[in-house]
Amino acid sequence: MASAGTLLPPFIDHHVHAHLVDTTVLNAGGIAGWVDLGGDPTRLAAARATVPHPAYAGAFLTAVGGYPAGRAWAPGGVVREMTDAADAAVAVAEQAASGASLIKIALNARSGPVPDDEILRAVVAAARARGLPVVAHVEGEGMTRRALDAGVDALAHTPFDDHLDDELLARAAAQTLWISTLAIHVAGSPAAATATVHLARFHRAGGRVLYGTDLGNGDLPLGVNATEIERLLAAGIRGDALVRALSDPWPLPHAPAGVGTVVPDAVTGGFRETDAAVAARFARARVVRM
Repeated sequence: MASAGTLLPPFIDHHVHAHLVDTTVLNAGGIAGWVDLGGDPTRLAAARATVPHPAYAGAFLTAVGGYPAGRAWAPGGVVREMTDAADAAVAVAEQAASGASLIKIALNARSGPVPDDEILRAVVAAARARGLPVVAHVEGEGMTRRALDAGVDALAHTPFDDHLDDELLARAAAQTLWISTLAIHVAGSPAAATATVHLARFHRAGGRVLYGTDLGNGDLPLGVNATEIERLLAAGIRGDALVRALSDPWPLPHAPAGVGTVVPDAVTGGFRETDAAVAARFARARVVRM
């Protein structure tokens, strides 16, 4: 126990876009490290020595004209379009050469063309040859199954617009980890409800869940996100499972050294805390040096 609360392992936000936010203030909000899932690999490599948890995917790998090409928030080197399987292998090599510790591929069928199966398999094979996991952004009917069939290791978001039957959920839990990003959805929306149900089923099936917010996507807090915590709790990710989701060092083997996260202790007057109270308490977390 720390004097200001409970000392826990350092918290990681596993889905951040560092070029869109001021990551230097995240420590004050309880986040000790972060994983960049879509940025300019040259800029990320240059900043590597100053980042507490230097994990990044480099550019989004996508089809020609595919998501997020052409978006104002994804300029220049943030997107790498692939023309064929040979070019896909080159694209993976480029990210690896920048120091990337994972590879991200976009399978967003709702927002443009997506890589075909040959390109998708080439990305996974090239990444696997370098010992790098592959995380997929899946959006649109059937994209989760395509990602699983190709052998990806992680999903950047909990699926929110795809039908996942029990067989597919079991496969996903055995094969992949999921980064939560529940709070990007409007409260009460079909997407929010679907994502929460999917994550609950995935967790019950033994799937590995990581806390992540898609920081940079809209007006999200620069620190532990109370809405994300509350929705994780609603999905049944509680207690030790919640702490594991927050502190898992993936894709690196170790957590940031020399730091921890302190969460204020509950003051309940003998009553069980509500989920909202737990989430608000976690949102007051602070990083401490040890």
